[in-house]
Amino acid sequence: MHPDITVGVLFCPMKKVILLINLVLVFTPSLQETSISSEVTQQRIISIAPATTEILFSLGLDDEIVGVTTFCNYPEETQNKERVGTFSQPGIERILSLRPDIVFATGLEQASVVDKLRKVGLKVYVSDPASFKELFRSIREIAKLIHREQEADSLIGQMESRIKRINDKVKLIPQEKRLSVFIEIGIDPLMSAGKGSFIDELITLAGGINIASDLSRSYSYFSSEQVLRRNPDCIILGYMDKEWDKAEVKDRLGWENISAVKNNRIYSDIDPNLFFRPGPRLVEGLEVIYERLYLNELK
Repeated sequence: MHPDITVGVLFCPMKKVILLINLVLVFTPSLQETSISSEVTQQRIISIAPATTEILFSLGLDDEIVGVTTFCNYPEETQNKERVGTFSQPGIERILSLRPDIVFATGLEQASVVDKLRKVGLKVYVSDPASFKELFRSIREIAKLIHREQEADSLIGQMESRIKRINDKVKLIPQEKRLSVFIEIGIDPLMSAGKGSFIDELITLAGGINIASDLSRSYSYFSSEQVLRRNPDCIILGYMDKEWDKAEVKDRLGWENISAVKNNRIYSDIDPNLFFRPGPRLVEGLEVIYERLYLNELK
């Protein structure tokens, strides 16, 4: 204590001493008050979409995340979180019981759930990007809501750097040597991904030529006859619900004449979550697709 203040307190009348004590109590916050204040600033967050769950963890959140769906399986820390239902049917009452400050969801598939959550007064952010540019914007918006702007800048910077590395390699591949690709995302009926989809962007960035790029919708039917006619150099099998035997593809009528089949360039070992979930791991999906297409060039 400053000596002048000590002298003042020692020799002032009792009323003044009491006044000084009261002033100290008023203007000095207690440890208890400080602790309560810091606890209030920590948000309670629920994510009902695997992609937003991955974004939140990539931005450094963990304890703040109080609930996820059964479909949220990455990173490993998701196993320690409360489950609020499935991707398509999260439980509204269960979500309410966890008292979230904000809920993160995705687009069309969860539109009805988002509407119900908002009607009961919950704050909901919907992330539904269709390109890397939109994904980066969504990450920044999410980061602003949870006060992780610096982490978002760092994450996006890392992703852009990895995309650039692939882009620099692709530039060295002559146009006439770029491989055509058919990505199969459904078997009965046969389906693929066209322009406006992340899958089309990934194939293009990886130096491939998507044979279904002229589809009228992002994801649509694509006949076996079209695959035969366009004769892809590579086939990527992407199934969310099951693994598909490559032998079945080879046994399809007429497919033995497709370049991808003749040269045994059918890939069923890529985790489909790397290109179906619009989150940070899309860059990993890009890298894996590039490696599969141009494996010989990497050796």
